[in-house]
Amino acid sequence: MAHSGSDACETQLNGVSEEMDLLRIDVETHVLEDRPERDAAPFSRNVLRKQRHWERQLAAKKSKRKEEKQRRKLNREQESAASADNPQLTKRVMKAIIRERLAAAQSTGLKVCVDLSMTDIMSDKEVSRLAGQLRRLYGSNKNATRPFHLLLTDLREDSRLYRECLRMNEGFLNYAMDITEESCLDLFPPETVIYLTPDAKEALETVDADKVYVLGGLVDESVQKKLSFLRARELSVHSARLPIDEYMVKKNNAKNFHSKILAVNQVFDILLTFCNTGSWTEALQAGFPQGKGYVVAPEDCPPLPVSQSET
Repeated sequence: MAHSGSDACETQLNGVSEEMDLLRIDVETHVLEDRPERDAAPFSRNVLRKQRHWERQLAAKKSKRKEEKQRRKLNREQESAASADNPQLTKRVMKAIIRERLAAAQSTGLKVCVDLSMTDIMSDKEVSRLAGQLRRLYGSNKNATRPFHLLLTDLREDSRLYRECLRMNEGFLNYAMDITEESCLDLFPPETVIYLTPDAKEALETVDADKVYVLGGLVDESVQKKLSFLRARELSVHSARLPIDEYMVKKNNAKNFHSKILAVNQVFDILLTFCNTGSWTEALQAGFPQGKGYVVAPEDCPPLPVSQSET
């Protein structure tokens, strides 16, 4: 609308200017007709010269205005095309898109459970850290192009973790995920469940849409051995580990520290990246913390077998 108003105003002013020019020529022509014949010849030549000059100016102005109008029209078309290719979405629109993705994931997305049955053995500090990890985990899922169907299982409303999630995580009860006091086996057949634990013998090679993947919701600063593995055995379900040994190698560092124990949100991010890229190399490279002392193995230097007892 702003372009149209400006064009109309400019056209109006130019039209007035043209009428004034023509009026001036007309007046001079009438003066010529009223002059005596002896003065007419030189004055006639001057008027004709001026008339031709004004006509050339008017023609040039018209041509220039036409070119300018076409240029502005072309610029508007280009701006409109660029806007269509790169739409500036409002926050409201983006939130609506995210809600739709998460709602669709709860129907068709890969099922990922966080088993929160082990919080009773955790300290208050560890419970608080786990609440923060769940917030980051949900943030990753919310921002994913293809989010998972996320479930928090074994989360009792009278538990310390539940209260800490309410305290630390704004809008926790409005998260687009399932929160239940039930176990994963109350919700899914045991043959469909795969429990991810670093102590499993078998490496996870791929993911299956018909399976349910369970992550152990545990922060263990005292480093008790094989807690998530023992939980999988208690449930009598299949267990698997991320293929760290198959794709990564130890990296020399000053502290000679190497660990394959990851936070629940870090395991989640690696799994999410793998499902979106189909590449364990990309997933581990993007999601495995550098401070853990491992790097993705170069293609010409495959990783050596590593003992399962190493951490």
